[in-house]
Amino acid sequence: MNTEGLGNSKILNLLFKPAGVMMESKLRQWLMNPMKTLRGAGIQPGQTVLEVGCGTGFFTMPAAQLIGDQGCLVAMDILSKYTERVSKKAQAADLKNVRVIKRDALDTGLDTASIDTVLLFGVIPFPSLPLNRLLPEMHRVIKQEGRLAVWLFPVSGWVPKSIVQSGLFTYVSKRNGVYNYSRC
Repeated sequence: MNTEGLGNSKILNLLFKPAGVMMESKLRQWLMNPMKTLRGAGIQPGQTVLEVGCGTGFFTMPAAQLIGDQGCLVAMDILSKYTERVSKKAQAADLKNVRVIKRDALDTGLDTASIDTVLLFGVIPFPSLPLNRLLPEMHRVIKQEGRLAVWLFPVSGWVPKSIVQSGLFTYVSKRNGVYNYSRC
């Protein structure tokens, strides 16, 4: 099945519905302040940020606030139910700096060197996003001075090492649970 078919799959969207409910829970908000996590990524006003696997928008709305009206947040997910939900949330909040797209992170279709910061929050490790294919695409879209910010759920100790071993990124720091990398 192609990416378009996968993202529109009724079965897949149904399977991920409970995850969407948990993503938006008050308990999650209480246990994990999204603004604190995003600050760990070093997002700045005016940046262009790509959020891979935006889900139901747990990080999307706060990230849009951090980058401000001069910035642009590209919220990407493969699941149509999630992208529809995030689009509605952004419209309801009158956020004009959010662009929601339904795409595969392995082939984003974004311009080369067009992104200041890529957020990979809770999307790796995941079988449909193998690092050997994901990292080259993220490297391609990140500006020369751009950053890759990774928050792991579940925590997987081998991922940070694998990112460095790819030869595409250099480890910079870890803040608020977020691993930050610069482009090599």
